[in-house]
Amino acid sequence: MFAIISTALIIKLTLLPAMIGLLSLAGRRWGPTVAGCLVGLPLTSGPVILFLALEQGAPFAAGAAQGTILALISLAAFCVVYARMSRRTPWFPCLTAGSAAYLATTFILEHLTIPLPQAFLAAVLILAAALYLLPDDLARAVASHPPAWEIPVRMLTSAAIVIALTAAAHSLGPRLSGLLTPFPVAASILAGFTHHFEGAAAAVRLLRGLLAGLFSFALCFLIIALTLESWGLTWSFSIALLAAVAVQGASLWVLASRARNGQAIC
Repeated sequence: MFAIISTALIIKLTLLPAMIGLLSLAGRRWGPTVAGCLVGLPLTSGPVILFLALEQGAPFAAGAAQGTILALISLAAFCVVYARMSRRTPWFPCLTAGSAAYLATTFILEHLTIPLPQAFLAAVLILAAALYLLPDDLARAVASHPPAWEIPVRMLTSAAIVIALTAAAHSLGPRLSGLLTPFPVAASILAGFTHHFEGAAAAVRLLRGLLAGLFSFALCFLIIALTLESWGLTWSFSIALLAAVAVQGASLWVLASRARNGQAIC
């Protein structure tokens, strides 16, 4: 168990800050919606499940993949609460309320037993509902020029949050540890910094892109949960990642179509 925690922590402390930096650069280049959509790729959760499979076996990792699908429901709650509050509220109260919604939803889900097909269907339907519930009446953000130190601070903040959550989880016991472990560090940092430096409209576009990208995330972990034990590690992860990239491309195409119809994604 200690090895699993150490491996997951190392992954989050190395890959997550690097991912935050790259996604922030993508947001500068292509806009917050594209950056949010890219967050939906399993860039940190995928390696965690991979190491779980290597250290604990395929059945354990398949079960963890199913739990990861359910976590998308909590992430959808975070996005909706943050986005709707952002119309009138600064970034920190939005982040606090969104985090509370995430933890409350996760607490409820931890006490439910949901089979894999129903978990996937529920996640997809709730992601679709969350996209519908996001506000679309915010004015277009004025182009801003965040300071040069903003991206490094984002990366350092992500590492600090991971360390803080890990320390709190160890002291609060296994149940609260389970609630804290899947906390949406990347989504909260990107939304908060984007909101502060570029405005509420940009933050909402980022969250819309994130929700659109999470359909590929759900499909990726559905394939892993269904096939890991029968297909083996290499085939299961390869097919899952290819499917995720394909669906992610479709999500970006849909967002680009919205932009051509007058709903800008940048």
